[in-house]
Amino acid sequence: MKKKNVINLIRYYAEKNDPAFREEAYEIARDFDANGDFQLSEYIMALMSSANAFVPQMHENQMTFFRKMTSSRDSLPLPTPIEKDILGIINAIQRNMGINKFLFQGAPGTGKTESVRQIARILERDLFCVDFDTIIDSKLGQTQKNIAALFDELNRFAHPEKILVLFDEIDAIALDRTSSHDLREMGRATSAILKGFDNLNEKITIIATTNLFKHFDKALSRRFDSIVDFNRYTQDDLQEIAESILNNFLDDFKIVRRNPRLFQKIINLNKKLPCPADLRKIIKADITFSDTNIECDYLKNIYKSFVGKVPDNLQLLQTQGFTVREIEILSGISKSHVSRILNGEGQIKTAPKEHQKCRSLGATNLLFHKPKKKINLAEVYRKAEEDIVWK
Repeated sequence: MKKKNVINLIRYYAEKNDPAFREEAYEIARDFDANGDFQLSEYIMALMSSANAFVPQMHENQMTFFRKMTSSRDSLPLPTPIEKDILGIINAIQRNMGINKFLFQGAPGTGKTESVRQIARILERDLFCVDFDTIIDSKLGQTQKNIAALFDELNRFAHPEKILVLFDEIDAIALDRTSSHDLREMGRATSAILKGFDNLNEKITIIATTNLFKHFDKALSRRFDSIVDFNRYTQDDLQEIAESILNNFLDDFKIVRRNPRLFQKIINLNKKLPCPADLRKIIKADITFSDTNIECDYLKNIYKSFVGKVPDNLQLLQTQGFTVREIEILSGISKSHVSRILNGEGQIKTAPKEHQKCRSLGATNLLFHKPKKKINLAEVYRKAEEDIVWK
């Protein structure tokens, strides 16, 4: 250890520059280790790993600008390039080499926030999210002060190596200072973030997300050690993800009968599948609203969602490449009747208008003849088939 190390420690302590103080202490420990004083080196390292140096520690119940989030245990299918980037980030964090600031950019619903939750789960770290509602203030200059207080609070976290901090949609306070309507206020806010990042405890890992990367402040972009682009989903990726989501929900709903080939044929009709978040919402709703007593009834809803039509046009279904058996599942009409209709031997008789009801109202309303008592869906479909008129 040299005189300059002692002087630096005193200076960093006086300036309350905790990251620099800690780095200097680690440098001293490495110097002792290189000179054979292993016990003293290990003692310093133990002190620095068990406490936040001279800064008073802050616990969860003292947080002002953060809220705790739960990590995710749901499976998260990602394209291979993005998955490799995520695994690289996990490796970098585990190696504790000072690479601790990451930015996830991409369109809404591409899995940015969910990926952060997965990283927290894999690393077994507590996940805290910045509450921007407590940061942004209409009072002139107050947002800048709140940001400074946020980083002060962040650097006082007890055991920073055990947490992960999410700046979700950081563009709320960090858009390009040269294109903002209020240049001075946005400039002050972004400058405060830049200063906070520069003085951040290197044991704290930050992951930020943004939907507006093209408007992002360039100086702030350079502060991140790695930027992951989530706009890398191909049509094939989305098809695989859709099937994975479907299987997960079928497991949750304990639905045994499945037809993955028919599902793939349906979604292949949609040439521009939505983002993973929307896929999850659509598929979950289609399964939830289906009748579990009818074989693969959820596929009818999925066809309507992804094709935009009710699967009742047998000729159209045939031209779309569905087999007679698949048309039977989608239309609810038996294979023999489907074959006759497609061969021009029969047609479906339309029920009287006064007896037609919307199917979504349930089995008791889906009638071709007014009943005196409730009937189930199987009985309804049997009656429907009896209304086929053969030529």
